[in-house]
Amino acid sequence: MQRHKPSLEEFHHKNPLSVSKIAMSFAMVLALSLLPAQSLSAQTYSVIHNFSSGSDGADPWSGVTIDRAGNLYGTATAGGSGHGTVYELKLRNGNYTVNPLYIFPGGVSGAHPNARVVFGPDDILYGTANMGGNGNNGVAFKLQPRPAACASPLCSWNETVLFAFPANASGGTGPTGGDVLFDAAGDMYDVTGYGGANDDGVVWELTPPGMWNTETVLASFTGSNGQDPGNLPDGGVILDGSGNLYGTTYYGGRENDGVVFQLVSGGPPWTDNVLYSFTGGVDGSNLHAGVIFDASGNLYGATTNAGSDSGGTVFELSPPGSWTTLTVLHSFTGSGVCPPLNTGPGPQRSLSMDSAGNLYGTTCADGAHRFGNVFEYNLSSGTYTDLHDFAGGSDGAYPLTQVTCDSTGNLYGTTDEGGADGYGVVWKISGVGCLPTQN
Repeated sequence: MQRHKPSLEEFHHKNPLSVSKIAMSFAMVLALSLLPAQSLSAQTYSVIHNFSSGSDGADPWSGVTIDRAGNLYGTATAGGSGHGTVYELKLRNGNYTVNPLYIFPGGVSGAHPNARVVFGPDDILYGTANMGGNGNNGVAFKLQPRPAACASPLCSWNETVLFAFPANASGGTGPTGGDVLFDAAGDMYDVTGYGGANDDGVVWELTPPGMWNTETVLASFTGSNGQDPGNLPDGGVILDGSGNLYGTTYYGGRENDGVVFQLVSGGPPWTDNVLYSFTGGVDGSNLHAGVIFDASGNLYGATTNAGSDSGGTVFELSPPGSWTTLTVLHSFTGSGVCPPLNTGPGPQRSLSMDSAGNLYGTTCADGAHRFGNVFEYNLSSGTYTDLHDFAGGSDGAYPLTQVTCDSTGNLYGTTDEGGADGYGVVWKISGVGCLPTQN
């Protein structure tokens, strides 16, 4: 089977303001008259921020991180100076105020962050930018408050570029949509969609802890069909208790429909194992989302395409330790494409699991109006619940987000488009009843 290798523009934000904005102007006129669907009366959907494409940013491609005080942190891949932003939504007396923490200037400081920022072991924010740095191949960075006292309650933070991906692409190019990950020793891990020995992406590690300025390429993806680690990893990686890494690829595998892979610690390079190779049939195809563990060690993930209803799938790999059996838990019914990424309508980011073992996520173009939805899957009962259908207007459109649960049972996420100005929103669904896992 001939493999189609996408251009960077297909998966990364070469053009900060998506061309789909043009189509959205007409779609929003039609959709504003549609009332957002609510599946459970006890739950309330609300928009807590409308992106303006100013200092707050535009087109958030990922979700939000929440701190102990209930403040939200996220990235927007465009807006600001045109190169994206990191923002904070400060919670005071039940209301949120946007605080632009950092506006990417492009160049050596980075540009177009596609993934969330997360708190590292030192309680400082860390993330990646898809472009900028050496040869425009992206950077890993940290953000922290300015050392001097700030007279204003809303103050920008300082960026430190920890690592700029090499201009020769040997260390990977274009950090993608997965969160950076820290192990118990403090080393940092993530993936790039391209670059490496075969220009098909890498899994990388940054050391030493506390500096994170030395890169080791743990695996370079081969890109060939067959039983290999695939190509175009996008969903980041997770760690097991033995230090092995797990992730997914959009392409590659026996049918070129993506794989779930395991990297066994050692080397470099680490030993790579394909746990499952997707067929493009009822199991689904093409994974932007990574995988997550449950408390028993089963793996869960999602595909953007195929499945019995052609809109992608939610799946489980079991039993723990061998992960030889794939079970499709749900098939989505969306059709067509997810406009921001020009991919399938299913989930574009990793699922989330609460402390009760329920799964949560979003689709980009499923739901009653085909502008995406927020869903819950109860593993105990096998029940799928549609929590909100985006109408494409003031409530938002085309979520690419993973979801975040707070300590009182509310869900948070973003949409890439829609909202008051058409540049996306941060949303909240209260009363869901989810409880975050304890780290």
